[in-house]
Amino acid sequence: MSNSIKSTALEPDPSIDGEALTLLQRVGRAIPVYGLVGLTVLLALLFSVLLPDTFPTLFNLRAILADKSVIALLALAATIPMITGKIDLTVGYGIVLWHILAISLQTQLGLPWPLAVLVVLLLAGLCGLFNGLLVELAQIDSFIATLGTGTVIYALAMWHSGGRQVLGELPDGFLALTAAQFLGLPIVAFYVLAVSLVLWLATEFTPLGRALYVIGANPKAAQLNGISVRAHVMGAFVASGLLSGFAGVLLASRLQIGQASVGLEFLLPALVGAFLGSTTIRPGRVNVWGTLIGVAILAIGISGIQQFGGAFFVEPLFNGLTLLVSIGIAGWAQQRRNLSIKRRIAQRQLGTDADVQAADAATSTSPPPATPAGLT
Repeated sequence: MSNSIKSTALEPDPSIDGEALTLLQRVGRAIPVYGLVGLTVLLALLFSVLLPDTFPTLFNLRAILADKSVIALLALAATIPMITGKIDLTVGYGIVLWHILAISLQTQLGLPWPLAVLVVLLLAGLCGLFNGLLVELAQIDSFIATLGTGTVIYALAMWHSGGRQVLGELPDGFLALTAAQFLGLPIVAFYVLAVSLVLWLATEFTPLGRALYVIGANPKAAQLNGISVRAHVMGAFVASGLLSGFAGVLLASRLQIGQASVGLEFLLPALVGAFLGSTTIRPGRVNVWGTLIGVAILAIGISGIQQFGGAFFVEPLFNGLTLLVSIGIAGWAQQRRNLSIKRRIAQRQLGTDADVQAADAATSTSPPPATPAGLT
């Protein structure tokens, strides 16, 4: 792999963007990086002041972690293909089938719960592989390909369940996947933390992660650097499928029933979290911790609004508006940076041309070299 590949391929380059010399410039550079983090903290403090009896409580924290952990996992699943410049809509459609299968394989076919989980993960990974084949071999746009695949998966979930709830006696070991607690918090929150750490280490500190970011920045340049674009993109879709399958297993363990009407509402907040993640921590670059911050601000905002007595339509409205705002901010910031880069490149070219003209002028006005004695 070429040494020119850097993990900061999409980050602002001081040599191009210029150095932040003044305090105001440093603050301006820090706002896009940590602005969403500060907004999340301020939002939590605001609701804690306005709702002191219900919001800043351990019970509310547990409720948020238990309720939003599945969305966080789906957001992380969507983040992986986004690093390569692709989008995977099956994270929302697939979880409908995966959580139904996790229950029906145990209650209807009598499989032991570990084997049922393994089957679900295997099918989810194969679904991701199929998405990768459509995108890379058939050269179908990832949005269209995963929308089609997701719709088919949702239809299969409807057919398998017959449009009815899937019920049955589930073993204690399977229920303990989400019912257990660790350090007084839901165990699912630690699943999210573990997955986040693995993804962070893989994307930030390994050649694999650098390759994925380079593919997302410029696939042709990645190919010229010896990176197998097709293999990496397909691998990203497989990883996304496996993670969404794991989220489906956890959803089945928490709900203890399977129904086709559950799951699609996770798609939008998962995508919003991933898109928001590209506007913070590493602006302009999809990243793991930014995705978690995006999910956190959604969870805090919706929880606070609901405790104020918000109507049932508040959550999808909040998610949709946040998605539009996040995409708008990201596009505006990228346009400003592109203009800044073009301006600085033009200034450098003008400076270079001026130096060349000055050198030519100095050469033309300098006296001719002396002729050595004896030469005529």
